[in-house]
Amino acid sequence: GSLITLSCLSHRAVCQVISSAVPADSVQDNGTSDSSWITRLENNYGFYIGLGLAVFSSFLIGSSVILKKKGLLRLVEKGGTRAGDGGHGYLKDWLWWAGLLT
Repeated sequence: GSLITLSCLSHRAVCQVISSAVPADSVQDNGTSDSSWITRLENNYGFYIGLGLAVFSSFLIGSSVILKKKGLLRLVEKGGTRAGDGGHGYLKDWLWWAGLLT
């Protein structure tokens, strides 16, 4: 077994660990068992949840770019100054804002 040295102010004791078996009734459950619903959900559907989130985020990012581009093109068709040339007319366009907020 293992030897453990315990020291107090004036006494010193050496203990020998003979067995590391833990009685079943002294084991406490702290709520992190593998049978929790979150763990089971991650084990069974984790890949599909991640795949769904990746596809959904790609859709949002792509639609954001498309909406902002359509807003900028609509501004040019109306004869406004391009954003690259210092124009800020796109800030008045609801389609550009929809793309930004997406």
